[in-house]
Amino acid sequence: MPKRILQGVVVSDVQSKTVVVRVERRVMHPVYKKFIMRSKKYAAHDEANAYKVGDVVRIQESRPISKSKRWVVLGEQGMTRSSTASEKRAAEKSTAGEKTAARRRARKAEAAATKE
Repeated sequence: MPKRILQGVVVSDVQSKTVVVRVERRVMHPVYKKFIMRSKKYAAHDEANAYKVGDVVRIQESRPISKSKRWVVLGEQGMTRSSTASEKRAAEKSTAGEKTAARRRARKAEAAATKE
């Protein structure tokens, strides 16, 4: 039988060679028929301590490594949430700064035109 592979977000990297990964899934409510998000946390083996909080990773089922670890981190899935958020903030700051500078130049030009 093939080993299960799940995708989730690293929520803790405090322990040595271990990360805690939160995996979310959508489940339909039996009565209201509305989709609900359910999550579960898995302890996964990370030999190199490479993954940090916020990284989106894939984990695979494995033999028991310790009392609570039965999963191994396969790798990152695309871009991480933390880097995406930081890049987005940096882009917003640069565009906001450019917009402010453009407004200042426009006001100065308008003020100079009214003086003449």
